[in-house]
Amino acid sequence: MTGPGLRPTAVLFACGMNSVRSPMAEALTQKLFPGQIYVRSAGVREGKTDPFVDAVMSEMGIDMSRHQPKTFEDLDESGFDLIVSLAPEAHHKALEMTRTEAVDVEYWPTLDPTLATGSREQILNEYRAVRDQLMMRIKKRLDWSPTAAD
Repeated sequence: MTGPGLRPTAVLFACGMNSVRSPMAEALTQKLFPGQIYVRSAGVREGKTDPFVDAVMSEMGIDMSRHQPKTFEDLDESGFDLIVSLAPEAHHKALEMTRTEAVDVEYWPTLDPTLATGSREQILNEYRAVRDQLMMRIKKRLDWSPTAAD
């Protein structure tokens, strides 16, 4: 359990297919807390990589080419002290998995940008909005400060 004011040392981000929201959150956390927080992501179901994620993350200098979507069952590690679920189905799965473990589970309702329609730029803007919302929440929850990355 991390409790108030304590930064977790191992975080799992979870969503529906580990294609968009959770890999974004994983990569943003790695960028903000290099070597400070062990972070992984997983989905309830296995998805496919999303080129819009690659595009909006590369705008921040983050290369997503090595990300391969994985499910909870694909994880070969445990011992997370915080699981952040970004979709309702992932939250149910996280609660089910951790019934017997001392782990904090938080639900951050996060829009699914794959539902966006319109031009390429309009769709990218939806992905950017999710990326930026995740960045803000991660900074706030994990108590990021500019010196933390030094």
